[in-house]
Amino acid sequence: MNREVTTVIDGERCTGCGLCVRVCPADTLSLRDGKAVVSGSRSLACGHCAAVCPVGAIQVRALADEAVRFETLRVEPKALAPGEYDPALLVQLMRSRRSCRNYRLRPVARALLTDLVRAGITAPSGTNSQQWTFTVLERREQVIALGDRVGLFFGKLNRLAANPLARLYSRLLGGDALGRYHRRYARTTAKALRVWREEGVDLLFHGAPAAILVGSRPEASCPAEDALLASQNILLAAHAVGLGSCLIGFAVEAMRRERAIQQDWGIPPEERIHAVIALGYPDEHYLRPAGRRWPLVRFAG
Repeated sequence: MNREVTTVIDGERCTGCGLCVRVCPADTLSLRDGKAVVSGSRSLACGHCAAVCPVGAIQVRALADEAVRFETLRVEPKALAPGEYDPALLVQLMRSRRSCRNYRLRPVARALLTDLVRAGITAPSGTNSQQWTFTVLERREQVIALGDRVGLFFGKLNRLAANPLARLYSRLLGGDALGRYHRRYARTTAKALRVWREEGVDLLFHGAPAAILVGSRPEASCPAEDALLASQNILLAAHAVGLGSCLIGFAVEAMRRERAIQQDWGIPPEERIHAVIALGYPDEHYLRPAGRRWPLVRFAG
C-alpha cells in the first residue's frame, strides 16, 4: 500500500502550536525551530494534521476535497466537535431506517447515487487504507440482469443440494454447509425462483430501481469491515434523503462463490464484494421504530 508522504506545510503561516504533531498517528511530522515540519518517511494520509491546524497551514495532497463534495446536499465545511450534534436525533435516524422491500418505479438520479457513495467514503477504514470500491447499478434493467445471474447460481445450488450424496459428501468433508443450506434456504429460494420465472415477482431485489455493490481491493487492511462501515453510512444517508434500502445477502453469497458474476459488471477478480444494497423510493411507510432482541453484553473485568 502506498504510504508516500504528500503533506505540505506553509512555514510562514505555521504558528508552531504543535497540534498537528500531537494528532499524527504515523510520526510524519515534528517540531523544528518552533515550526511544524515533515520529518517522517511514511504517512497514513488521514488528514488529521490538516483538519486540526487552526491557521490552515497544512495540505495533504493525497486527499481531495472534491471526493466528498456533494451535488444534491449542502454540507457545511465545518467539522462538528464531539457532543455538538443532537445524539437523540442521530439515534432516531438509526432506529427509523428499515429494510425496504417495496419500491416505486421512479428511478434514482445518478447525482444522488454518487452522493450516497460520497457519504460512504466518510466512514473509517483500517489504517486509513480507503481501498473500498463501489459499483453502481443506476437502472432497473441492470438490477434485473444481476438478479437473473444470481438466480442462475441458486438454481444450480438447489439442484446440487437436492442430491443426498452431495449433502453427505459436504457433511463429511465440508462441515455440512450444503446440508444447512438445504434445510434453511432451499425451499424459500426455490419459491423465489419460481415466482420470478412464472409471475415476474422480484423477491431478491424487491423491485428496486438501483443498487450499489460495495467491495474492496486486496490492499485493504480489513476489507470486509471497511466495506460494511461504508455500507452503513450509505444506508443511513439513503434514509435521510428519502430513499429506501435493503442489504441483499443472497447476491453477496452468489458473487462470492461464482466469481464470474462480478466480472460481468467489470469488477476485477481480485476484488471482493461484501455488500449489495438495493435502493429506491419506498412504497411503504412506517409509523414507529421496532424493538430489538436483547443483545449479549459483557463488561470485562
